[in-house]
Amino acid sequence: MAKIEKLLIANRGEIALRIHRACKEMGIRTVAVHSTADADAMHVRLADEAICIGPPAAGQSYLNIPNIISAAEISGADAIHPGYGFLSENAKFAEIVESHGIIFVGPKPEHIRIMGDKVEAKRTAGALGLPLVPGSDGAISDLEEAKKLAADVGYPVLIKAASGGGGRGMKVVPSEDQLESAMQQAGSEAKAAFGDATVYMEKYLGNPRHIEFQVFGDGNGNAIHLGERDCSLQRRHQKVLEEATSPVITPQERARMGGVVAKAMADMGYRGAGTIEFLWEDGKFYFIEMNTRLQVEHPVTEMITGVDLVREQIRVAEGMPLSVAQDEIEFRGHAIECRINAEDPKTFAPSPGQITYYHAPGGMHVRVDSGIYAGYRIPPYYDSMIAKLIVFGRTREGCIMRLRRALDEFVVEGVKTTVPLHQALLDQPDFLSGNYTIKWLEEWLASQD
Repeated sequence: MAKIEKLLIANRGEIALRIHRACKEMGIRTVAVHSTADADAMHVRLADEAICIGPPAAGQSYLNIPNIISAAEISGADAIHPGYGFLSENAKFAEIVESHGIIFVGPKPEHIRIMGDKVEAKRTAGALGLPLVPGSDGAISDLEEAKKLAADVGYPVLIKAASGGGGRGMKVVPSEDQLESAMQQAGSEAKAAFGDATVYMEKYLGNPRHIEFQVFGDGNGNAIHLGERDCSLQRRHQKVLEEATSPVITPQERARMGGVVAKAMADMGYRGAGTIEFLWEDGKFYFIEMNTRLQVEHPVTEMITGVDLVREQIRVAEGMPLSVAQDEIEFRGHAIECRINAEDPKTFAPSPGQITYYHAPGGMHVRVDSGIYAGYRIPPYYDSMIAKLIVFGRTREGCIMRLRRALDEFVVEGVKTTVPLHQALLDQPDFLSGNYTIKWLEEWLASQD
């Protein structure tokens, strides 16, 4: 075991502040790295030390591995936490960190690499006993082979990039006559976005839900699950609102599927936090990918289990065992997270600028993860998410009532935000009944035009 004394936070925004807070509660000193655009960020102000690592462009700052390693060495940091996004799923970065004798607060590099390649991830998931979407065993490039496979699987099929995410390099193919062009387009998009033209094929599920399981391993063959999150409310493959537990998963199904994913992670020797993502349709789970990092929506899991996931990440990175056993985890109540973006709530155009007034909601079981404050200028260079509102209730209905009240209290002036979108969502009968899928939000938004 290696006790962490000083941790460098290789990220920005609300997740950087979240990591800082966990460290301070554990008696660990923090080092904030930042671009010139983030000199006045809240995590930079609160950290024990702060080091500028480059200009606003992420490629010259938050993705600049040499500068981040230099900052760690200059500050004497003995650990680096990558947060989510940026370098969090970069196996090369994890290897470089460890090669410098610095603790990487995350999975083993080989697991990041395996699960970062969707073809290899699917192959590994199948070997570990996870249920797969019918499709190719690996990459596809030969058109005749693709035609035969698509005929066996049944149209429509989905052509997907092996690297990357966010919906890029993904094409739905309704019939054979469109297969060749879809493969070419998906490969070209993937090459441009991720530097890798590799694609594979899956059966296209018509109207599923997106359900993910939070897993945690100690790297020594022990692993647990912390239940599921329903992330089906999405726009352009980006999550908008998440809840735990899912309105459609029974306690029996949670225990069964949770056991499957926990065993898979134990067999893999997985270390740290991870998320196994599934499509769920007609009562069946289909593995789609694994995120080898902390998720944006991790707070809803924390609310229903009482487990601090960032603290657990740090403990495991130090070589300590998991602080909780599977039979000690209880799922209580319901939690919902709203992602608050600095965007026009109707057009979704980014709305950077200076916040002239800010008031965060409060009260029992209301949590706001955010690094913004009155006078803060939201830079135009990064993701538009500026806050997460997380609310807990003993029941889903009670949680929604509390969330409605909290959104009414949430005030951000000077820029436009998506608070009105979330307020409108809470009035929709389909959401209130839990009757929605990954297509529902976009269809509802289109109906509002």
